[in-house]
Amino acid sequence: MTETVRAWRHIPQRYNLIGSKCLQCGKVFFPKRILCPECRRKGKLEEINLSGKGKILTYSVIETPTDEFKDIAPYVVAIVELEEGAKVTTQIVDYDIEKIEIGKEVEMVFRKIREAGDDGVISYGFKFRIKD
Repeated sequence: MTETVRAWRHIPQRYNLIGSKCLQCGKVFFPKRILCPECRRKGKLEEINLSGKGKILTYSVIETPTDEFKDIAPYVVAIVELEEGAKVTTQIVDYDIEKIEIGKEVEMVFRKIREAGDDGVISYGFKFRIKD
């Protein structure tokens, strides 16, 4: 039950890319922050919905995952720089592993993250796929 409550409480963060934009220096961050890590100013941040479009900065192929993800291995985890400048660590899905490259354009999609508990509660969230 606790897992279900936690999943529902985090729905806005799972289904939207909500970040922060510093009104002082203009930098955009993900996840949402209350303090700008660049200029260290408190109270000068605004919430911003991020586009979900960006490019792969770097990636790693996970061949030996934890038990929770062994059924989907090998899979790719990447750092994606969004159009707004924020960086997101994410899984890349719907791809040919041989075609993953730094600089490829990607877009956010919703996918199953995991299934938890005896009730089989399925958590969904964002991942990214290479744009055609």
